[in-house]
Amino acid sequence: MLTAGFIRHVRLAPDADTGRYPFTLPVVRSLVGEELELDPGVTFLVGDNGAGKSTLVEALAVAAGFNAEGGSRSFRFATRATESSLGDDLIVQWGLRKPRNGFFLRAESFYNVASEIERLDVVDAYGGRSLHEKSHGEAFLALVTHRFGPNGLYLLDEPEAALSPRGCLALIARIAELVEQGSQFVIATHSPIVLAVPGARILQIDADGAIERVEYDEAEPVAMTRGFLADPNRFLRHLVG
Repeated sequence: MLTAGFIRHVRLAPDADTGRYPFTLPVVRSLVGEELELDPGVTFLVGDNGAGKSTLVEALAVAAGFNAEGGSRSFRFATRATESSLGDDLIVQWGLRKPRNGFFLRAESFYNVASEIERLDVVDAYGGRSLHEKSHGEAFLALVTHRFGPNGLYLLDEPEAALSPRGCLALIARIAELVEQGSQFVIATHSPIVLAVPGARILQIDADGAIERVEYDEAEPVAMTRGFLADPNRFLRHLVG
């Protein structure tokens, strides 16, 4: 049964040095004096490349105590430190409940996480088989199936990167199941399929950094994909002459 989420909202510290990257991103500037409210179940962040949605998810993960490259709170490896300092200046408003589980899935560094899982010798918690011995998509689904559990806080950055359409549907089913078991998700995505999680809050970031809550049909990945599939030639005439 869905209960109150772990994180209620986040905001930027009033003394943050906003004159440097990533504080110069419009979406980060929009957090000055404002709170970003999260859904107790699922919050999606959508927007074009460069809008800052992945930056926000990474910063939220760091502020919540997760390893910047991904993994659980107990992971402390660093292959190459590329994360921004935004996480140090985010103030997280926690609810009354505390998560019993949690994971930060960052698609671009998942290979490094899989290597760390082998180094720690905790493969059994991820399905009993090395994630390196699975396809990228199979490894993602093994993670959410075997490692994610009830009452967990899960931050996902573009989880669809490795998934087929069928895999995206399997991800939806697992997310919905875990939300019913008291988990909370914050997900940055471009996928119109993944966005279809029932009851999710969709926050769309525009080019000026404004964050607006939209319905599923209004979300840019959904509207653009539908428009293209309805008449591909209309798009292709402009793209390839």
